[in-house]
Formats: sequence, structure tokens, C-alpha cells
Amino acid sequence: MNSLSLSLPRFVSPMVIALAVFSSGVRCPGLSADPASAEGARAGIVCHVKVLSDKVEDMSSLEAWKRAFIQPWMTDEQKALAIWHSVVKFQFQDQPPREFLQTEDLVLDPIKQANVYGYSFCTVASASIQSLARYAGLQARGWTLRGHVVPEIFWNGEWHLMDASLISYFPRADGVPASVAEIVAGIKDWYARNPGYEGNDGKLRGFMSNGGWRKGPEVLSHGPFYDDNGWLPAATHGWYSTMQEYCGNPLFPYEAGYSQGYGVNIQLREGEKITRNWSNQGLYANMDTDGPPAALTEKVGQGMLRYSPQYGDLAPGRIGNGTHVYDVPLADGGFRQGCLEASNLNCTADDGKSPALHLKDPSHSGSLVIRMTSSYVLLGGALIYKAVLGDGEDITVLFSENNGLDWKPAGKITASGEGSISLKPLVLRRYCYCLKLVLNGKGAGLDALKITHDIQNSQRPLPALTEGPNTITVSSDDEGTVTIEGSCSLHNKGKQILYSDFHPTTTNISDDLLRITSASGDVTFPISTPGDMTRLRIGAFYRARDKKDRWDVEVSFDGSKTYRVVEKLEGPTVGSGRYMVVADVPPGARAALVRLAGYQVNTTMLYNLRIDADYKEPYGGFAPFQVKYNWMEHGEPREDVHIVRSPDEVYHIYCATPPVMKSIILERPTGGG
Repeated sequence: MNSLSLSLPRFVSPMVIALAVFSSGVRCPGLSADPASAEGARAGIVCHVKVLSDKVEDMSSLEAWKRAFIQPWMTDEQKALAIWHSVVKFQFQDQPPREFLQTEDLVLDPIKQANVYGYSFCTVASASIQSLARYAGLQARGWTLRGHVVPEIFWNGEWHLMDASLISYFPRADGVPASVAEIVAGIKDWYARNPGYEGNDGKLRGFMSNGGWRKGPEVLSHGPFYDDNGWLPAATHGWYSTMQEYCGNPLFPYEAGYSQGYGVNIQLREGEKITRNWSNQGLYANMDTDGPPAALTEKVGQGMLRYSPQYGDLAPGRIGNGTHVYDVPLADGGFRQGCLEASNLNCTADDGKSPALHLKDPSHSGSLVIRMTSSYVLLGGALIYKAVLGDGEDITVLFSENNGLDWKPAGKITASGEGSISLKPLVLRRYCYCLKLVLNGKGAGLDALKITHDIQNSQRPLPALTEGPNTITVSSDDEGTVTIEGSCSLHNKGKQILYSDFHPTTTNISDDLLRITSASGDVTFPISTPGDMTRLRIGAFYRARDKKDRWDVEVSFDGSKTYRVVEKLEGPTVGSGRYMVVADVPPGARAALVRLAGYQVNTTMLYNLRIDADYKEPYGGFAPFQVKYNWMEHGEPREDVHIVRSPDEVYHIYCATPPVMKSIILERPTGGG
């Protein structure tokens, strides 16, 4: 039996790809080069598992968001309003989560924000509007006001405020949303004619009550989002705060460095189970750094979320906690279809021996490398085991957060029996990592191995049910992704993975914030895939302050012999983002170089960079899995269990009364099911 497995999960590391297994043509027993054509073959991994309800829009990726909210027949104004609505629906104003991965340590990817968190503050909401507007083909920009940050979108030759954070825009008399400049001018004029109000919070609050705000500046008087007493929908801000925010001091262009490329990427191997809850256990991503956000206890339809049902929110709250569990199938060899490497290892099904996993050649060590990927931020984790060890034997556990390029100790198992190793210090606020278990000693082995994680998910985009019939659509595919993303800020060293941890090569580039230190410079990232690459996706947020400053985004598929320019990121701009897709990948390509070549007169630098390489998973495919819904009706528990038997499937769930959603569980059974 061959000791190396070619069944690889998504986000495979360049190091692992370099293993001889990919160049030797070695195949796992029972799997052909094309698992889909091998009758009865066990699929190693089911990729992009997606369960959708017809009651909630699909926010799983930029492409899905665009299909859900933007239609070809829309005018630019209609697109802008749809963008605004989408951010209002899936993000509300609260203390922001921090991952120390993107600019200002914030979570600035609009799709990640919608799916993992669902709460943040004005800087992030503004960046989300700008990111999505540009993705939809519109111009956007941002402004800093007094105590507030807002975006504008351009259409019909004018700029228009679209504030999703405080849920407001201000139509002029002609019904078209006003610009920031128009609002500032109108408020300044009113202050000039009504002395004593500017800067007087109490007096402004008193003026706005009982419809008084309608007698204020004309530019605000048509505002559809104030209630009769002048409060905006969440009732955290009102007319009084608008008057102070748009006073014109300060007022300057600004936008946060957003990221693009994240997508919901649920994968199922044999023995893998993912639970997402419409509730939480008090866990959140910044438990070690910040106090709890209000979102932890806010109820939909009450408090700051009083407005949320009007925008289609079917969840009971906002922050959800769930679990991600991988009970590794050892005895029957199922682990081979879900690992990155299985070297010098046998299982009970191979030779009838015990323990379940043991050395093939007892005179040499053996190793098992497992990749854990999550669409939801990890809050903690543990490696749970049942070991079999003789005197002097051990199992060394190593951890990698940079796709297997580097390893560090995670623990050591030195005695037989059941036990666990905490992974929380290593995985907190991460989304993917690798574990390597090295078996040392002729009798070293495992009878059980389980990896568990607590996760955080937003309740808002989960596929909720309503009273009456509900249509559930399930899909999956065999496409994997390798991702490179690390903080460009060195101050995050020790808090989060850095861009430099992916071993790029640089010329005339500063270590911090990837700033060019001469007239020109470049940074190059190698990226490889175990199957044929289908596309490259690149998200960059950059500065090119002078009109002659720029980055040329280039790719090479022939080992740097030739490069071609994908796009030019040109100035003048103090900060702007771009999302690029390279779809015309040469047939059979499995490696690429992504180079950003910069030119500088004033300042050229990178705030954020994310590179995704999508590919056909060599041993991905479809296998049946279970979708389990739990909810309450009239205080009584209800449940629906459905076995998905094809890659694309539609079924229905009926609720006799309005349901209170509890959980959705995706699970793939062991035994090749």
C-alpha cells in the first residue's frame, strides 16, 4: 500500500504541493486519477457546500452578493440603493471586531463582515459600501466628519451620500439623495441663521422632538429615516447628531483599506461536522482584548436591532456560536482521503493490526498532516486523542499557520490513554492551519483522533425558515482554493500572521506596509495548486499618491520567464481598492507567480493584499451528507433531517407557525457514505 495520500483539502500549501507525491504520479488505493469516473470511489472532500433558504439572500461570496442584489437592467442609482440596502441588512452599528489582519486591525472584507460578524462601526460600513460599489462598476469615495465616517457613490454626474452605518441618506426636494457637500452647506447655513445651536447637544436634542427636526435645515427635512422625534432607525443617533457630524469641521477625504476575496467555503470530509447556531454561548473573537459587543445580547426587533425585521432579518439575535468537529476516520483508512500527507502509516483495514493507526515500517517514524479550514473565525480548539505508546515512544504535534511553510511545537503525547491538547493559543482568530502528528517508536499509534473548534458566525445570513413553505437549495462542487493573506503591518507580529510569513521575494520594499523605498520596487508571491488552476483572484488596497505613482499587478505561469500585466493600480489616490480575476489560466497550469511592480514619485504602498488560486481538487467530488435543521414552534422543538444525494438538490420544509430558529448542522458520515 502506498503511504502518501493525494486527497487534498482546499487551501493547500506551496510546501505540501512540492512534496514528491504530486510529481510522482502516486495514487491512493481505491481512487483513480478522476474520482468522479471511478464507480464507488470515496470522495476525499466535498467542496463549497452551500445550503440556501429562499427567504435569505446568498451572501457567500462577492459573486453571490452581486447575483442577489445587482441586476443588469438596473440604473446606477438603483444599483447604489441596492448596495446600501445590502450593507444595512447584514451589518449594524456596534463596537467593531478586530482580527489584526487588515488595515487599522479591523475586519474590512464586506463578505466576511456579513457572514462571520454582522456588526461593526461607521469606518467599516463605509468601506463595505465603497468595496461593493466598485465591484459593481460604480465610483465611490469616503469622508471623515466629526465623529463619523461616511461613503458617497457617484451617478448621473453627482456624488450622493449612502450611509449604511446609521441607516440614512437625505433626499433633496427632487427625491435624489444629497451629497456630503450639500448637507454640510445646508447645515452651515442653518447655523448661521439660528445662532446658539451649533455645538449645543442639549439644545439640538430639544429642538428635534415632536417633529421639530422638520423645521431644521431643508436638506435634512425630507429625511425618510427619522422618526417623529428625530431618531434614526437604531435610535443610537438622531437629527441632533447629524447636525453635529456634518458641521464641516473636520471634513476630509478618507477610506479604510478594505480587503476582498473571502468567501464562505464549507467543506466536508468523512467524519466532519459543522454546526452554526442562531444563538451564542457568550463567545466572541476579541474575548482576550476587548469587552463584549452589544451584539452579543441584542435581540432582533428590540434595542439597537429594533429596525432589523423591516430589512428581512429572521434571526433572533446577531452573534452566533457554533462548532467545527473533525472526527478523523483512522481504522478504515478514511483519513487518507482527507489529509495532506500520510507517510509510513497503516491502519487496521490495511493489515488487521492495532491500534487503529500505526507505523507501516516500525523502524522509521511516520507522519500525518491534516489541514483544518473554516469559513468562520476560530475562537478556540483542541486536539483530542487516544494514544497507544510504549516506553520511550511519543507523538509530536506540530502546528503551521502559513500553509505548511514553517512549523512550531503544539504539544507532545508521551503516554498511552485518552487526552487532549489545547489549540486555542495557536488558532484564535485564525481561519485555517495545518497539524502534523509525528509518530516516533515502533509501537506508537492512535486509536482515536478528533479536532474540535468553537466558531463565531453571524446569525443574519444563515438560511432561516418562515411560517409556511420554505424552499431549500443545496449545492456543492469539487473546486479548491489556495490562499495567501497576512497583515501588512508589522505591529501585528505575534497577534496575527504577516504577509512576510508567506516567504515573498522583495526588491526596494520596506518591511512595514509594503512601501517602495526607491523609484521602483516589487514584491512577488509564489502560489501553487495540487490540481489544474482555474483562476487567480487578487484583492489589493493601495496608495499611489502622485499621478505617476502606480502598481502593476503581474502574473507569470512559466516560472518568471514571462510576466503579463493584469491591471495597473494608478494614482493619484491616498487609498483605493481593486479586485481582479485572472480567468484565462493556461491549461494544466498548477503554479503561478503574482508580482506587484511599483513605481514611485511620491508614495506608493500596499495596505492589504489577498491572493486566491482556485483549482480543480484532484480527489474532490460528491458524497452524500446530512443537513439538519432545528427550530421551535409554539415552544416545541422541531427538526428536519435531509440526506443530500446529489451535488445540486432542492427540497422543502414546512413550518405550521412562525419558527424560532435554533441551528443548522452539516455532517458527513464515516465509512465512505
